[in-house]
Amino acid sequence: MFADWPGVETASAGLAPDADEPLTPEHLDWADLIFVMEPVHRRRLQTRFRRHLKTARVICLNIPDDYTLMQPELVTLLKARVGVHLK
Repeated sequence: MFADWPGVETASAGLAPDADEPLTPEHLDWADLIFVMEPVHRRRLQTRFRRHLKTARVICLNIPDDYTLMQPELVTLLKARVGVHLK
């Protein structure tokens, strides 16, 4: 969704075991900013990957993770909450 923003490189990965793209230490080593939807995701990330979170900033968007992929309401929330961090 943010891949077309100027000066932004994006990747998407998930913490769930059945994620299409499971999160790896390599993702975290590459990232400057990491966005999570809910506080529980931040806790899981910190628990599982603490030693790989040395330089990346983790930002919780406080968006309930109960939307479908690219649901219009979710897209609106993401643009509003992520966009301010990408300027």
